[in-house]
Order: sequence, then C-alpha cells, then structure tokens
Amino acid sequence: MTSPYLLHYAPDNASLIIRLALEELNLKYETILVDRGLSEHQSEAYLELNPAGRIPTLVTPQGPISETAAILLWLADRHGALLPPISDPFRGATLNWLLFLSNTLHADMNVLFYTCRYGPAEAVPEIRRALQNRIVTHLKILEIKALPRLNGWLGGDNPSALDLYLAALIRWVQIYPKENGLLLDPLNVHRLVDICRRLENRPSTLAFCEAEGVSPHPFTRPRSLSH
Repeated sequence: MTSPYLLHYAPDNASLIIRLALEELNLKYETILVDRGLSEHQSEAYLELNPAGRIPTLVTPQGPISETAAILLWLADRHGALLPPISDPFRGATLNWLLFLSNTLHADMNVLFYTCRYGPAEAVPEIRRALQNRIVTHLKILEIKALPRLNGWLGGDNPSALDLYLAALIRWVQIYPKENGLLLDPLNVHRLVDICRRLENRPSTLAFCEAEGVSPHPFTRPRSLSH
C-alpha cells in the first residue's frame, strides 16, 4: 500500500461516506472494489479485515477499521477536522447526532431496504410503511432539533462528518428500494436538503461521482446506478 489508506468499497454503498471524508480531508488513499455480486464481502480474505463482512473497511497504518461512524471518528481525531476536538463544548452533542445517524436513521433504512429479511413476504408492505413513517420522523428531528444545537457542526460553512453521512442517507432513502423509494417533501426538511445541495458543489462530491459513475446532483436529484 503506497498511500496511507486503502478503502475497500462497493458502488453506492456506505463506503461513499468515507470516500467523501477522505476527499474533504485531502488525504491520499487507494481503493479496492469489493464485488458484492461475487460475494467478495464474505470471502475469507475480506473477513480477516472485517469479520462482519460489511462495507466499508478502511485499512490504515494502525490496522483495519470498519463501521462507518467509527471510521469517521478515527479520521476526524487523527486529522483534526470533520468533528469537534475533545475540548470543544459541542463535542458531546455532535457525537450524539453522529450516532443517531448511524444507529437510528441508518439502521432503520437498512431494514427498509432489506425488509424481506425481517418478516414474511405478506408483511413486507406494512413493515415498509411503518419504517417510512419512522424515517420521516427521524429526518424532522434532525431538521428541528439537531441543527439548532450543533453550532455549525451540521449545516455549517464547512462539511462535517454529520453532513457527509446525512447526504448519503438522504440519497439512498429516495432511490431504495427501487420499487418503493421514499418521496421526500423538501418543504418539510428544507434545511437538510440545503445541506445536500451545497455539498453537491464541492470537489469531494465531484470526485465521488466520477469514481463511482454516479449522475450529477447525487443527493438532491438522485438516480440509482442501474438507471
């Protein structure tokens, strides 16, 4: 590995959040595709790096790190950006909402995207409706409660780890599952949409789009990679 970091990624996967972070930090990194179609995320070699078989994994000089929020926190602490330092009075609140994105919003979205794993086929429509309602509530909480309390660590002039994570989640919830994506009302979460719109103009997003073959406006007018 000639660069400090090696990102194991899959197109339009949670690895895109880490790619955005590495670009925002202007760090040198290399990538290696994990082909989910060939179940490479379950291969013996990959499971040595990430025993859960999930994507992403970031290989660092100190060893591999998995779990998106953990990678973001590690990069932020090591490179002094994306999250408040330990001494910052907004550190606790920012970590609170980072874990809300990871453990609450993203977790519910995973169930929405893979509903067939969590119940019988006849229950899938009802489960999805319930999850969509929960996700709308989560987004309203971020809009109404989180933004005013974070002193610019969400929706500020410079993107934070929260902004990067949020933009990816807003992308996915609009296009997955493909037959039943969630139609967001921009008027209800206009400040969150504005975060996404501003992020689309940054070099980090342009690099992501070019690297993964994603169409322009990936967060505000997203299209799945199959389109």
